[in-house]
Amino acid sequence: VLIMGGGFFLLSLGRSLYNRPRPYQTWLFNPLLEDSLGKSFPSRHVFSATVIAMLALMLNPWLGGGYCFFWAGALVSLRVLGGVHYPSDVLAGYAIGIFVGLLLYL
Repeated sequence: VLIMGGGFFLLSLGRSLYNRPRPYQTWLFNPLLEDSLGKSFPSRHVFSATVIAMLALMLNPWLGGGYCFFWAGALVSLRVLGGVHYPSDVLAGYAIGIFVGLLLYL
């Protein structure tokens, strides 16, 4: 819990300090998904889904490796297609989620 909470806190702090505008702010279009302004990089939704998938992988390889990672990948696509994240935002959230998930194994 401490590793997951610490990772989420540090990710949120980094987002606030960097405060990257979201695609719909930069390109001025109405997003398919509603979200806050700024704080686009990295994606907390993707980070959280990936950490949950990593935890599920520890408990049940089929559930985590197949089912949960599939839905985390779907979330990656939806956040970009919805116009609330750039591909680099979701890839960074995914990579950081994998890293934090690996720390859970230690």
